[in-house]
Amino acid sequence: MKKSFSLMLAWRYLNPRRAWISSITMISVIGVLLGVLVLVVVMAVYAGLEREQKKRLLGFSPHLLLQYSETGERMSEIEDWGKVVERMQQIPGVVSSYPHIEDNAVLDSSELQRPVNYQAVDSNDAVQMQGVEEILDLENYPGSTADMGLDARVVVSSLMADQFQWQLGDKINLYSTRNFQEVLKAYKSTEQDLVRVRFADSMKAVRELVSEQWQENAAGFTLSRAQANVFNQLYPIYETEDVRESERSAILGMLQLFDGATHDTAKDTFHMADGTKAEFQKHLDTLWTAEKDQLDADVLKNLKGIILPREVEIVGVFQASQMVKMPDLFVPLPLAQGLSGLGEGVQGVALRIDDAYQADAYVAQVLPELESGWMVFTWADQYAQFFSLISQQRVMMYFVLSFIVLISAFSMMAVMFTVTIQKKKEIGVMKALGATPGQIMRVFLYQGTILGVAGSVLGVVLGRLVIHGRGSLQEVLRQLGFDPFSARLTGFKVLPAYMDWREQVLIGCMGLLLCMLASFVPAYFASRSDAARSLRNI
Repeated sequence: MKKSFSLMLAWRYLNPRRAWISSITMISVIGVLLGVLVLVVVMAVYAGLEREQKKRLLGFSPHLLLQYSETGERMSEIEDWGKVVERMQQIPGVVSSYPHIEDNAVLDSSELQRPVNYQAVDSNDAVQMQGVEEILDLENYPGSTADMGLDARVVVSSLMADQFQWQLGDKINLYSTRNFQEVLKAYKSTEQDLVRVRFADSMKAVRELVSEQWQENAAGFTLSRAQANVFNQLYPIYETEDVRESERSAILGMLQLFDGATHDTAKDTFHMADGTKAEFQKHLDTLWTAEKDQLDADVLKNLKGIILPREVEIVGVFQASQMVKMPDLFVPLPLAQGLSGLGEGVQGVALRIDDAYQADAYVAQVLPELESGWMVFTWADQYAQFFSLISQQRVMMYFVLSFIVLISAFSMMAVMFTVTIQKKKEIGVMKALGATPGQIMRVFLYQGTILGVAGSVLGVVLGRLVIHGRGSLQEVLRQLGFDPFSARLTGFKVLPAYMDWREQVLIGCMGLLLCMLASFVPAYFASRSDAARSLRNI
């Protein structure tokens, strides 16, 4: 039997009633078509989401982040960051260099509180400002701007704006988490005994020295080494963390007076100026006469000054997504320095380069420009876990959706088994006329190949059409009250998609291969059938 005849016979079995196409054939093709279509559409959407997420992250995030550590473990505050910024801007390919702060605060709005993450924006850096401007949600919040000035103006995420029902111009309060550390420290101090009780021996020795042994004259007072060691006992008390602030101030006052003494190295004595004793006695009386309730009341009173919030105005809203790791707020650099307790310092220096995907290559150029202790992190390092999760989800979707094509192939196998049973007598006739098992197998393999080609090609073509019309399909679903891809979840009004023809060809080939494998089993059994037994019922 020639190959062309086998192909014609395979097509005849697919269309036994000579109609345009049989229902069984149509069902088999549709099964493969749907499996390939779903895989093409979902993978294109996932690829689009991944590309857009990276694009959005790289729009406002540092491509390279420089941080300093004195110990190699904990990052240190950078005070002379201006020099580093200027030095980095001289490196070819570096588009922008600016200070970086990313921290958290406590938000208070409409009597609701929640922790938020914020990122500093240097309003003097045009590239960083442009990155924020590009993600502003101008459709839902017209008038949004990235111009935050120097203080008291912020840009918030659309997720936060939706949650709190904010509008442009609304005022919110931000509390520094560093304040709460101070509050905790203050409350812990009220749980402790007074200094004169906790450090009774040291305080008693200081009191005896000042009140009894200190005999001033016109020339002042000279302390021996043993007497100086009594005052040295005040240093550990001062460095104790849970000491009340008023007691700490009194101890600091005595230590400053002691540090002002003149040291005679030859005699190993310390000379205190005339009138110093009165100052010592004043601080000592504060520690010795103060009542615990009064000192605790002063501690709690001072907390009001610690936890005062920073009131800021919302001047812009940027489009955020639950699928993309983004800060809750963008705040001006001075405000970020105040909230993070860094003063004039910053956490790091951020660099933006010509091609963010070449960040690893720039590390070798940046490191020689820095002193020992500096570390360089690329954007891939900073978001490694996030992109790893996306990659794992993509692989998982491939794995799960491939089962749809596999199930379609099994369904086609079941159909072809039915066809082989129906054509059992014809198979017997062909064998009686001299057809070999290989020729019989070829008929059914061609049948599976035809179904696989038709289903795979139509699936890829229709998948591409669905991707092109995804915006209209989403709008129809929204009008029906069903929106599985809301902008709040994805961050995009229309689902992003990226069609990689190589990937789609691979999906089509996978569908074809599974159909060919599925047709092999019924073809094998058909070729092994006994011709005589098949012809007995003719």
